[in-house]
Amino acid sequence: MPRLSYVEGKLRALIGRTAKPQGTSDALSVHLRTISYFNFHTLKKATKNFHSNNLLGSGGFGPVFLGKLGDGQLIAVKKLSVDKSQQGEREFLAEVRLITSIQHKNLVRLLGCCSDGAQRLLVYEYMKNRSLDQILYGKSDIFLYWKARHQIILGIARGLQYLHEDSHIRIVHRDIKASNILLDDKFQPRIGDFGLARFFPEDQAYLSTAFAGTLGYTAPEYAIRGELTEKADIYSFGVLVLEIISCRKNTDLSLPSEMQYLPEYAWKLYERSRLIDLVDPKMREDGIVEKDVMQTIYVAFLCLQPHANSRPPMSEIVAMLIRNVAIVETPTRPAFLNRKRRNDKKLSWDTITDGFPSPLQSDSSSK
Repeated sequence: MPRLSYVEGKLRALIGRTAKPQGTSDALSVHLRTISYFNFHTLKKATKNFHSNNLLGSGGFGPVFLGKLGDGQLIAVKKLSVDKSQQGEREFLAEVRLITSIQHKNLVRLLGCCSDGAQRLLVYEYMKNRSLDQILYGKSDIFLYWKARHQIILGIARGLQYLHEDSHIRIVHRDIKASNILLDDKFQPRIGDFGLARFFPEDQAYLSTAFAGTLGYTAPEYAIRGELTEKADIYSFGVLVLEIISCRKNTDLSLPSEMQYLPEYAWKLYERSRLIDLVDPKMREDGIVEKDVMQTIYVAFLCLQPHANSRPPMSEIVAMLIRNVAIVETPTRPAFLNRKRRNDKKLSWDTITDGFPSPLQSDSSSK
């Protein structure tokens, strides 16, 4: 392991290359002593030269590999894709700076990083049960009982509450989805992949920014108009909750038309008083407390409200999930995105089903 002064020097030089977010002052501190600087040779050896057998998954940033250090510690190494170096470089620096500034039991823990020539890598603690999408979408033999699913939903909510309300600076993740939720050996969830996260100045109601994220999980006001607040994460959380309960993807074009988009299908079942049909059949066979599952679905509907200001903050969502407060508000029809195809390969839908005015009343914006 390099001497501490050398490690800190390398990390300070690396992180100093990313500008502080506008309006954050010194609130975004970087705790360099919480992470290590790895050389590329060490990570190459740990992952057996990034062998395909060690591939854990792949995202917008690049592939993630299982690694084993000399002391036996298992790690997850996220490797920047070379052909995405310009965007990836920004995401790499943003993620290092952000993840070293925040700590919470429901956020993934960064162990270290590497910047060696053209190589950019992030080293995370290894999560034994990997990512949530592999369980939900049938890529794993693991079955989650309702207690485990509720634990995962609540843990994600608490992680988002920390980012939005309890951290020293307001943070919007922008890409809450099943593949970015990692599970430890006890199926406790940890939110990962902060490459798209944005910081909010305290005096700013929303950011006006180009769309980034995963359409299908994205709030309409952000996907259509580029209006970004923490309520965009809350919308994504609502979609994810429905996925966890139904054990299916939010969009599946192989299904009959009315079932293809999960929030739309869930609302139709609600209108027909058949909401129980949304629940994963295996979980229903195992036995559930129906009122607990129904309450959680109602929480998801509140997260999916068409007006951003109608979605409750994460602190209220957590309280509803642990039944500290009763749900007194009746959800209205969520905002849906049409399934109409576009020629634009980056988008899957082009408009929402119902027009709605901007609920964000502020003249402030940021690029």
